[in-house]
Amino acid sequence: MKNIVILATGGTIAGISESITDTASYRPAILPIEEIIRGIDGPLHKIARISSEQIAQIDSAEMTHQIWFTLANRINALLADPSVDGVVVTHGTDTLEETAYFLNLVVKSAKPVVVVGAMRPASALSSDGPINLYNAVLLAASDEAAGKGVLITLNNTINSSRDATKTNTSLQDSFKAPELGYLGYIIDGRPHFYREPTRKHTYMSEFSVNGLSELPPVEIIYGHVNSRSTLPMAAVAAGAQGLVYAGLGNGNMSTDMRIVFEEIQRQGIVVVRSTRVSNGVVTRNGAINDDQSNFVVSDTLNPQKASILLALALTKTKDTADIQRMFWEY
Repeated sequence: MKNIVILATGGTIAGISESITDTASYRPAILPIEEIIRGIDGPLHKIARISSEQIAQIDSAEMTHQIWFTLANRINALLADPSVDGVVVTHGTDTLEETAYFLNLVVKSAKPVVVVGAMRPASALSSDGPINLYNAVLLAASDEAAGKGVLITLNNTINSSRDATKTNTSLQDSFKAPELGYLGYIIDGRPHFYREPTRKHTYMSEFSVNGLSELPPVEIIYGHVNSRSTLPMAAVAAGAQGLVYAGLGNGNMSTDMRIVFEEIQRQGIVVVRSTRVSNGVVTRNGAINDDQSNFVVSDTLNPQKASILLALALTKTKDTADIQRMFWEY
């Protein structure tokens, strides 16, 4: 039987409401992890030896880089212990995909790491938290999950942290990979994988949190009709070292915005073109000449994940050719 450590950060999976039928007006991050586990203690201990730690107790809208560092350092320390076989992280769903992708880039082990949450609070009638947590432990304890990077499981699905995103504000099947699809499913108490991540992650990654106390500031600028230079210039004035543009279509922008971003790039601020569109690859040198403007493109990463990769890239270099290489590889 494998040893799985559950690291808790709060969120809806730890939330409660005054009514069992209330799935919207609840208080997140109330229950400690020991109480959450207690409700499914019997089934859990049939699949793994469980220990737990409360890393944070927050609504995931309050997630910070400092908590990320604490979480990543603790996971790396745990997985370096030969007696620990895998880690599960409980997390609020609002920023779950961002934490999972950050961990995917900085965890230094092939052992399974699974991030899990819930769309309904623990007090709700037919809450999804207990089965999601059970499945997360099942997945983390499986041989099949090893070497696949940080995984996300909710609603009996298995997702790559690179590809998954929250697609619905309230429904239980919110976490999907719209462009590339699930990695697999959890069926009859077993993980079934149908594909594997091909991009670098975890033990293959060049990124590390060792010695870091903060990430370089990166801001996301949303593209829309009649965009103006106000927000990107304000971000730079406030100290941003990188900007991700959630652009139109294939990361496109107006001529005026291109001129603004080119000027920002000449100041040494790295600009990444992503897209506000939910699917597709942002390609180089289409309507925008990236070679000429010295922009980086995000490939299939959405803006929030592109900002994470850019921030980690900036801990190593400001060379846009090297950063573009990272976006192709990760």
